[in-house]
Amino acid sequence: MTEEQLISLVSANILWILIAVFAILVVFRGLKIVPQSEQYVVERFGKLHKVLGPGINLIVPFLDVVAHRISILERQLPNASQDAITRDNVLVKVETSVFYRILNPEKTVYRIRDVDEAIATTVAGIVRAEIGKMDLDDVQSNRDALIATIKKWIEHAVDDWGIDVTRAEILDVDLDQATREAMLQQLNAERARRAQVTEAEGQKRAIELQADAELYAAEQAAKARRVEADAEAYATGVVAHAIADNGLEAAQYQVALKQVESLNAMGQGEGRQTIVVPAHAVEAFANAFSMLKGRG
Repeated sequence: MTEEQLISLVSANILWILIAVFAILVVFRGLKIVPQSEQYVVERFGKLHKVLGPGINLIVPFLDVVAHRISILERQLPNASQDAITRDNVLVKVETSVFYRILNPEKTVYRIRDVDEAIATTVAGIVRAEIGKMDLDDVQSNRDALIATIKKWIEHAVDDWGIDVTRAEILDVDLDQATREAMLQQLNAERARRAQVTEAEGQKRAIELQADAELYAAEQAAKARRVEADAEAYATGVVAHAIADNGLEAAQYQVALKQVESLNAMGQGEGRQTIVVPAHAVEAFANAFSMLKGRG
């Protein structure tokens, strides 16, 4: 085919060629494939028309325009530090981190210009307000409750922006050097006080145990004396009963028995093998031995 024939063929079918090119262009402009992690905001004549979700979408070519491609993945704001003053007038530096994702791209696009900056400013204000309601000790000990409160207020503040705050974290609460030294002194004083209290409680417990031991010993001694008294009373009763039954002989027998027992005890004592007794006592011991012999 010569060049003239080719030109003639193209000239004769130029309309169809233009129609084919236009059709391809229409398909290309009207067919939109949206990735899973994004959503497209479509405008028609400069006005919001609709939002395209993931997958294949059709729009009107040349009338509809994809104005914004919005990622719906979770995002993390850069860590931010802000100064805050607690209720007990302590200056602290709080480092925060916020995670969020876009749920309604049309709100995010048309209601706020810089969403990251807006969230960071909102977080700073809420953190200062909430910490200002708490003492320093509460900020340190109730961090979970503080984080939950901050997250709730952030979600309320950004609701009109089509944003979901998935997580808010307080990474660090830093104090100035003077406050640190004062807290260290307070901590040392508290430790010393606890040590003194523990020592005092130990001494008190020792005294209580000693008193209990002495009371127990007294109770046992009283019981022993009671037993001895009962035994003595029983022995006295037996002697009295014997005297009542046998008269003077029973009494003399008991006296003789006591004399012999005393003599035996004196003889068994160390360094007391030589015993000096009055002359009239020999006759009494002889009578006692005689009575014991007679009893035996």
